[in-house]
Amino acid sequence: MARAAGDGYTLLTVGSTNTINATLYDKLNFNLDRDFAMVAGLNNSPLVLEVHPAVPANSVVELIAYAKAHPGAINLASFGIGSISHVAGELFKRTAGVDMVHVPYRGSAPMITDLLGGQVQAAFDNLPASIEHIRSGKLRALAVTSSSRSEALPQIPTLGEFVPGYEASAFVGLCAPKSTPTEIITRLSAEINAGLADPKIKAQLADLGSTPLVLSPAEFSQFVTAQVEKWGKVVRDAKIKPE
Repeated sequence: MARAAGDGYTLLTVGSTNTINATLYDKLNFNLDRDFAMVAGLNNSPLVLEVHPAVPANSVVELIAYAKAHPGAINLASFGIGSISHVAGELFKRTAGVDMVHVPYRGSAPMITDLLGGQVQAAFDNLPASIEHIRSGKLRALAVTSSSRSEALPQIPTLGEFVPGYEASAFVGLCAPKSTPTEIITRLSAEINAGLADPKIKAQLADLGSTPLVLSPAEFSQFVTAQVEKWGKVVRDAKIKPE
């Protein structure tokens, strides 16, 4: 992709994983800033901090208190080392000052299977993947990780309401080879953002707990750079290494 023709017909989805991998891996044969032109955001989805119903915590405050009283007693699952789920959990552990045991899985599905079964006690998952389990009461949602509450679960507070400054979201957008002409990037961005303004698309995203990520190419580039810096610090501070 980094070496493809910049003709506007070859696009790449870019997301949270790419911004984490920029620091997680020492040697990549591409660079997000050097090799790609950011085109437009697509959507932004909060993660949700959720626990098995057997966990004696009905709020973030109670979970933090329990974790501090029982260091290492809670297994905090993620859907993989270096995933957005993992770094969101590490950011929570550090900002809340709690000791939880990280348990990585190979994907969200096996993680949720064990969380539903009580083999692990807590997890950060993409809201769209867990929302039905939350609505059915099989999992207890304590907070969403976005800066504002989710329209899909408006009764669930944000984590930032209890841990000031906390925010973590999984985003998806589009980029093109760096050689793509500016006029093509501008046209693509305008058409994508027009599509994201469609009420049907907005409603479908909202039902999944996601929101349109409407940004200009310059704004999206700045957004991606900020995400690289944010998660790079977490990766370095937590000494996360790839499997």
